Amino acid sequence: MQYLNTKINEFIRGIIEEQGFFLIDLVIRGSQRNKVIEIFVDGEKNVSAEDLAALSRLLGNKIDEHSLIDSSYRLDVSTPGVYRPLKFLQQFPKHLNRKFEILYLEDDETIKKFNGVLLNINGEDLLFKMDNSTEQLLNFNKIKSAKVLVSFS
Repeated sequence: MQYLNTKINEFIRGIIEEQGFFLIDLVIRGSQRNKVIEIFVDGEKNVSAEDLAALSRLLGNKIDEHSLIDSSYRLDVSTPGVYRPLKFLQQFPKHLNRKFEILYLEDDETIKKFNGVLLNINGEDLLFKMDNSTEQLLNFNKIKSAKVLVSFS
């Protein structure tokens, strides 16, 4: 299964990027005869249902055209959803002025946590305004987990 995962990952990554998106995750599960391929994508702007449908058709056609899977399969293409942590720096800009829960390394050993609003991004540095109104500048590489907090206000 790992070989198939690597093979499909390498194949679809370029196609996804050509369409203006980036690959967040690829999960292949199921049995040898009936696979489920879950592809999670994101973009620098919000990804619509129409974008996902078009990308799903394109990827399915390309997978079939190149005979990457020799059994029946189901292809699911979606965004990671609001409950999954952000994994890549390029996911952050569209979440400016939104509240996050951040887990980060303070001294390369100690994991700390705070909630704060993303104010600015400068290169790999992210500026957050914490709940107590202080600001926290944090390098992206120190972040262990960054979840957008959903607000219904």
